[in-house]
Amino acid sequence: MVKKFSALRAAMSPAAQAKAAKKTGEMLAEMPLHELRQARGLTQQMLAQVLHVEQPSIAKMEKRADMYVSTLRSHIEAMGGRLDIIAQFPDGAVRIENFNKIVT
Repeated sequence: MVKKFSALRAAMSPAAQAKAAKKTGEMLAEMPLHELRQARGLTQQMLAQVLHVEQPSIAKMEKRADMYVSTLRSHIEAMGGRLDIIAQFPDGAVRIENFNKIVT
């Protein structure tokens, strides 16, 4: 018999629920561009229309490991977001502002 996920979650111990919630948060905080696009409910074609490019360009961009900050910013903004560049150090994080001045 199939059980509802909510029933399974309710049967978990509070510690297990907290661990699952933490892992979920970590997974949502980091994801490749194609998963981010899908999570936002967008297809490659929809994004291509917003960026005025062809769909294969979106597919190629999503596979790249290296790109211009301006290209990544355009991609993120087309999904309705804002790109921030943050440097992580053991003693804290610093938001890098240089890239905010770039006009695409």
